[in-house]
Amino acid sequence: MLNVIWAVMILLAVVYGAITGQMAEVTNAALDSAGEAISLCITMAGVVALWMGLMEIATKAGLVAKLTRGISPFLRFLFPRIPERHPARGYIATNMIANVLGLGWACTPAGL
Repeated sequence: MLNVIWAVMILLAVVYGAITGQMAEVTNAALDSAGEAISLCITMAGVVALWMGLMEIATKAGLVAKLTRGISPFLRFLFPRIPERHPARGYIATNMIANVLGLGWACTPAGL
C-alpha cells in the first residue's frame, strides 16, 4: 500500500510540474535528490560496515552473550515467545543496549 501512495505522490508532482510549466525544476530536484541519495548510501555503507565488524568481534569475544544475560529478564518480559538461547535475543539485546547508550549508528546493524 505504501508503494502505491509514493507512486501516486510522485505522479501528482510530475503532472503538477508539467501543468504549471515547472518541469525543469521538477527534473533538477529529482536529479539533485538522486545525487544526495547516492551520497547517503555510500556514507551509510561505510558506517554500517564498521559497526557490523565491531558487532562480529563483540559476538566472538562473548560480549553479546554477557550483555544478553544481563538484560534477559527484561527481554523475557518484552518477548516471551522467543526461546531462551535463540540468536535473535542477542541481536535484540545489542540493539537495545546501543539505543540506551545513544549509539544511533550502531543500532542499525544489530537491528538488521
